Amino acid sequence: MKLIKFLLVGTLFGIVMAKSEAFSWFRIQEMFRFQSFHMYGIIGTAVTLGVIGVALIKKYQIRDSGGNPIMFYPKEKAIARYLGGGTIFGLGWALSGACPGPMVVNIGYGYMSMIIVFLFAIFGTYLYGILKDKLPH
Repeated sequence: MKLIKFLLVGTLFGIVMAKSEAFSWFRIQEMFRFQSFHMYGIIGTAVTLGVIGVALIKKYQIRDSGGNPIMFYPKEKAIARYLGGGTIFGLGWALSGACPGPMVVNIGYGYMSMIIVFLFAIFGTYLYGILKDKLPH
């Protein structure tokens, strides 16, 4: 019962992704070919809301669901991490045609080839868990 809120938020997220067509490989392809503003508008909205959310978290010292403080890295350490992580994320996105949220929505829509992408995303997460202590943090 405690996890029902996460199920509801995930369901709402899936509906928003589907209705906005943000899960569509064709929309993603249009974005990378600069043929449509659609995805740039969605990503720009997400970035704007993210900036506002981070500002509110910092201003009001909001804690996570476990009561722990939410920590942000100093900017001098964060730049290299964001560039490295963003590059890996972007390569995965370009090769698979979906980032983590849309790949689950694609499976829900019946695109079974996304199961392979999903399994490799799970494998990558597992591999990171094994290697995280050996990586520069």
